[in-house]
Amino acid sequence: MNSRSEQIRNLLVPLIAVLLGLVLGGLIMLAFGYNPIMGYKEMFSAAFLNPQTNSINPRSIGEIFVTAAPLIFTALGFAIANTAGFFNIGLSGQALCGWVASVWVALSMPDAPKVVVLTIAITVGVLSGAIAAAIPGFLRAFFGTSEVIVTIMMNYILLHISTHIVNHSMSEEIMRSKGITEFVGANGSLQTEFLRNISDNSRLNLGIFFALIFLVVMWFVMKKTTLGYQIRAVGLNPFASEYAGMNSKQIIVISMVISGALAGMGGVILGLGTFSNFSAQGSSISIGFDGMAVSLLGGGSSIGILLSALLFSILKLGGQGMQFVGIPSELVDIDIAIIIFFVAISFVIQFALTKFFGNKKEVAELKEKSKIENEENQEGGTI
Repeated sequence: MNSRSEQIRNLLVPLIAVLLGLVLGGLIMLAFGYNPIMGYKEMFSAAFLNPQTNSINPRSIGEIFVTAAPLIFTALGFAIANTAGFFNIGLSGQALCGWVASVWVALSMPDAPKVVVLTIAITVGVLSGAIAAAIPGFLRAFFGTSEVIVTIMMNYILLHISTHIVNHSMSEEIMRSKGITEFVGANGSLQTEFLRNISDNSRLNLGIFFALIFLVVMWFVMKKTTLGYQIRAVGLNPFASEYAGMNSKQIIVISMVISGALAGMGGVILGLGTFSNFSAQGSSISIGFDGMAVSLLGGGSSIGILLSALLFSILKLGGQGMQFVGIPSELVDIDIAIIIFFVAISFVIQFALTKFFGNKKEVAELKEKSKIENEENQEGGTI
C-alpha cells in the first residue's frame, strides 16, 4: 500500500473520531433539548478565556497542563504494555501507589532540603507503581494468567490498601483529619512560585515538564534501543522472539514494570503537584482509565499522546463551563466515550477513507492486513 496515503489516512482517523464524537455529542444535546452550539461555545470559553475580560486566561491554560501531565504518564504506561502485546488495566492502582507513597515520604521529611525530599519521594513513588505492576507481569509471564483480570483485581486491592494506610498507618502528625493528610511543605512540592506567577496562581507544576521529557525518553527507548526492539518484537510474536534468542518472559515482566513505573509517576504528580496531599479514595482514580483512552486516541505515539492528553484536559475542564447554559457537564464524558468508540472501530474509518479515496488494490491490501492482524490477535501502539 502507498505508505504516504496510508500515513495520511492514519492521521485522519483520530481527527475524524474527535469530529464525529463532537457531532454526535451535539446531536445528543439537541435530543435532550439543549443548544449544542451554545454548549460547545461555553466549553471552549471556560477552557481558555477569562469570563470577565473575555481574554486568554493564564490560570485556565495552567490547569489544562496540570490535568494533562498525569494523563501523559498513564498513557505512556498503557502504550508500553500494549506494545508488548498485553493490556495493563491496573494503571489506576499503580498510580494510586505512587500518589500515597510519594506524599507519605514527603510529609515524613519536613525539614530536609527540597532536592533530597523530591528525589526520594519521586523514586519511592515510581518504585511503588513498578512493584504493583510487577506482580501481574510475573503471573502473566510465568503462569499464563490473564493480565486483564489480575490488574483489575489489583486495582481494588491497592485501593483498599491505600485507605488502610491513610487511616491506620500514617502517624497523626502528618494527618489533617480522618482519611486526609496534611499538605506537603514547599520542600516536597512540585509547585513553584515562578509557575504560580506566570499562570495566575494555578496549580501548574513541574509535572508537565517531567511529562514532556519522558515523552522524548520513551520514544528514544522504544525506537533506538535494544530493549525497545525486544519489547516490540515480543509484542508482535513472543514465540518467534524466543526462537531468535530473546527471553520473552523477562521482556514481559520488564515491560510491565516500566508501565507501572510510568503510572506511578503519574500518581506522584497528583500527590506532589496537583493536590499536594493524599485523601482516602472511594473508587479507582480516573487518570488510569483516562490514560488508556488518551493512549488509544493518540495511537500510542508520543506526539499523539501529548495532543490527546491536551484534548482530554480541554474537554474535562471546559465541560464545567457548559453548566452555565444549563447543560450537564456529564455530557462531555459522553463525547469522550463516543470518540474512543470511533477510535476502537478505526478500521471502519480507514476502510471508508480507502474505499472513497483509494484504489481497489489499496482496499484489498487493507482487508488482507486486517485479516492478518485478527489472526495474530495483536493490538499494539508504537511509542
